[in-house]
Amino acid sequence: MTTALLTDHYELTMVQAALDAGTADRHSLFDLFTRRLPDGRRYGVVAGLGRAIEAIENFRFAEPEISWLLEQGVIKENLAEWLSNYRFSGDIWGYPEGEVYFPGSPVLSVEGSFAECCVLETVLLAIYNHDSAIAAAASRMTSMADGRPCAEMGARRTHEWAAVGAARAAYIAGFAATSNLEAGRTWGIPTMGTAAHSFTLLHDSEEQAFKAQLASLGEDTTLLVDTYDEDAAIRLGVQLTEGRLGAIRLDSGDLGIMARRARDLLDDLGATDTRITVTSDLDEWQIAALSGAPVDGYGVGTSLVTGSGHPTCGFVYKLVARAESADPTAPMTPVAKKSKGKNTLGGRKFAMRRRDEKGVAEAEVIGMGTPPTNDGDDRDLLVDVYEQGELVHRPTLEDARARHADSLAELPLAARRISHGDPAIETIILDASGDETTNPYQAAPNPGNI
Repeated sequence: MTTALLTDHYELTMVQAALDAGTADRHSLFDLFTRRLPDGRRYGVVAGLGRAIEAIENFRFAEPEISWLLEQGVIKENLAEWLSNYRFSGDIWGYPEGEVYFPGSPVLSVEGSFAECCVLETVLLAIYNHDSAIAAAASRMTSMADGRPCAEMGARRTHEWAAVGAARAAYIAGFAATSNLEAGRTWGIPTMGTAAHSFTLLHDSEEQAFKAQLASLGEDTTLLVDTYDEDAAIRLGVQLTEGRLGAIRLDSGDLGIMARRARDLLDDLGATDTRITVTSDLDEWQIAALSGAPVDGYGVGTSLVTGSGHPTCGFVYKLVARAESADPTAPMTPVAKKSKGKNTLGGRKFAMRRRDEKGVAEAEVIGMGTPPTNDGDDRDLLVDVYEQGELVHRPTLEDARARHADSLAELPLAARRISHGDPAIETIILDASGDETTNPYQAAPNPGNI
């Protein structure tokens, strides 16, 4: 399926006007970044690059798309011809998936003709704003889980295809599994699931339901024990498996109290290896509150995949440099918005994570026009993704997952707090001479995301 019409109308009207004016082929550079983190967030998490690559590879205007655009009067014949041959031919670089980011971080840079970069704006922002927001929420949840596995179970609370991207983003940030089978097929994420309350209610008794589930799925399955009476259900599950029951799931009530009662009962019955999983609209705050409870795993849905659980990243995609011609070797002039609260920094950016002698991150250093000087313990953050239209970056999802674990581990311990606070490290902007200059993003008020 083509991704070409996952595009705002004004992308094509801009290209049409630029094509008519003779400026559409001017060599240009766009940056994708955020001016600030969402309220309360101490770091962001990059997710979506893998999906963005797929979107770029499938960004094609075939006859049906072009005919519709002409019929609607969105484009003229000269742009129709240009679109029919569209294939991104420029360069893309940025932060690898799983990396943490901060205000002003040049998360993605896209260089090529104005037209070929412009038409990618909406699809890139849609993917990055969605996936990175979910990854940041997932990272907070896994941090609060402190090694206990989290499973993503939000498919029924969001758009059916958004759920696939959500599962992927959550996995990058440390979730162990998903309930979504398409995410498992598409991205190789482990899937999990056993039974809902409807399965128990289908049968004449809880005993019949448990026997049927155990016969089909084995003793290591997870029994949902809060349909009627939790204590009775736990006793029944232990009895039917002679103490070898794999796990129980609690999905209602005061989960902390219920988990302690369940653990005591399981231990009294000799089922000391039976695990306890909890669900029921969990978020990072509730997971943190359950840190002292005898819980072995968490299932998270609504608060992970809906907007209330993951405030937008506020990513924007802005032209930051352009040449006077199509020549990619021609000098590029930095360009920037000057509007108050929505200003931008023109020119090419380089990014480095400044670390102390123990490897703890101290600052995000952004070099304007020239790379910052590496003091020896610092880490370069940018990777090449496309070179002259050819994909050169092919990491696996496991690579992204490992990248996140490593980048989170180098942040100060304060980064893992879920209380409101400033970004975990400051962002330092260096001019072309290497001197520190004003950072317009770090503490900027929020005027919107335009």
